[in-house]
Amino acid sequence: MDYRSIAAKLRLLSLDGVYAAQSGHIGGSLSICDLLAVLFFHEMNIDAAKKDDLDRDRFVLSKGHAAPAYYAALAMKGFFPEEDLLRLRQYGAHLQGHPCMLKTPGVDISAGSLGQGLSIANGMALSGKYCGKDYRVYCICGDGEAQEGQIWEAAMTAAHYQLDNLVMILDNNGLQIDGPVSRVMNDQPFKEKFEAFGWHVVEIDGHNYSEIEEALQAARDCKGKPTAIIARTIKGKGVSFMENGVQWHGTAPNKEEYEIARLELEALA
Repeated sequence: MDYRSIAAKLRLLSLDGVYAAQSGHIGGSLSICDLLAVLFFHEMNIDAAKKDDLDRDRFVLSKGHAAPAYYAALAMKGFFPEEDLLRLRQYGAHLQGHPCMLKTPGVDISAGSLGQGLSIANGMALSGKYCGKDYRVYCICGDGEAQEGQIWEAAMTAAHYQLDNLVMILDNNGLQIDGPVSRVMNDQPFKEKFEAFGWHVVEIDGHNYSEIEEALQAARDCKGKPTAIIARTIKGKGVSFMENGVQWHGTAPNKEEYEIARLELEALA
């Protein structure tokens, strides 16, 4: 599987959408593209031709502002045409600023209010257990989002119900809208905290495809516990002037910046 090319295209499509809208969250979208490449094109059992299949795997983007990357993955999987991405956040289009299950094909749950996605993922996983289904649930949360108390209530709940069909991936890029996560409200250490709540925890480089694959396999092999994958990532990954830049949390590039960014991302494909 050529994850590098897939991730490069996810980043290009995300950039195109945000530039066309002149609005959106590019930094946190670029940081999760390598994770999405492995999830959507290797790990998850999903099919655009059977988007309502009750046995499909579920995906929850709890950090819903990273919707441009999520939409890019759905478009590449055939849920809707890639040209729709150029109508991101436009009136009458189906691609909202945050995922909306009532408008966008392939979106399993609406998101945007930070802290809520892991609780919803718990419900999906618990339902699967009760109904005897073998589908798996994957939830991407942000490290800034982990400052929300509901995340930790959900962590306690998932462990209590032994939701080993649930995988939470923490996009640990170290930045949030107001600056470094460690300065705004330090919520480290993640590994020790999730372990204390009863989770199986794996720490990885979130841009290393082998480590991502191995972590997801370790989650499948773990029984009786939910798995937290703490993925160290770089906000704005792939664009030199966006990497580790908090100013790119929710800023759209101008024409010159867009052209430079596109050339850099095309070189990665």
